[in-house]
Amino acid sequence: MEIPRLRGGAVSGAENVESWSGKDRADENFPVASALIRPALRRHVHAFYAFARNADDIADSPALEPAEKIRRLDAMEAVLTGARDGGSPSALALRASLAETGVSATHACELLIAFRRDVTRRRYQDFAELMDYCRYSAMPVGRHVLDLHGEGPATHPPADALCSALQILNHLQDCAADLAALDRCYLPLDRLAAAGATIEDLRRPALTPGLRLVIDGLLGETAALNARAADLPRRTRARGLRLETAVILGLSRRLARRLAAEDPLAARVRLRRGDFFGAALTSLRFLP
Repeated sequence: MEIPRLRGGAVSGAENVESWSGKDRADENFPVASALIRPALRRHVHAFYAFARNADDIADSPALEPAEKIRRLDAMEAVLTGARDGGSPSALALRASLAETGVSATHACELLIAFRRDVTRRRYQDFAELMDYCRYSAMPVGRHVLDLHGEGPATHPPADALCSALQILNHLQDCAADLAALDRCYLPLDRLAAAGATIEDLRRPALTPGLRLVIDGLLGETAALNARAADLPRRTRARGLRLETAVILGLSRRLARRLAAEDPLAARVRLRRGDFFGAALTSLRFLP
């Protein structure tokens, strides 16, 4: 199943609600269906990724009004669930993937909850609200991949923790860009107030002491999440997926260390080649 890169146009006699932004798997911090995943399953992971990528592009589009974004996300869900057939090629491809694999559409539908929230909500009061966002924006991704591999429910809690950590780290990487481009801030307002910082501080060229304090506190939360995620490779039966989760956990820890040492306002904090090599090397202990 080849997943098209969508740029708009008519599909099956219906308006195509999708418009590919140009981002793809190579733009992600972490591997998406790497060579560690069984070849027969990679195309299904790619189908899920393409669906999520196109929905994310709609939610983040600077050219669309909020009502239009919601309409397009609703159309994607309608195609996914079979209420309609045209208008969302990636949803149609994912629907076929779900029918073939027997995986529930629940995870993809829950992702759409997060993308709708991105359209309608731009601030988060506290860490509990941020974690509730992660419940829909991040946790369904791990659960879908685990279900695709036939893994048991014991893998869900550590996967939820890892996916949430990755989501928060991405928010910290993009904290300035999210505010500048989308007027969106995921840093909890109560933590900003307690540190004597404001959202407007994110427009500065460098972190203030207050913002550094907030980011360090959130990095402490991600460290706790990564600690809860440590059991995921051990609980995962499929060897390739076990290795991939170990690599991702290693990368999550390495990105957290970089964010603790670098300034995400001065320049986007990125993983480097050595981080990928080191995480891959560390994952080898889960090879048996």
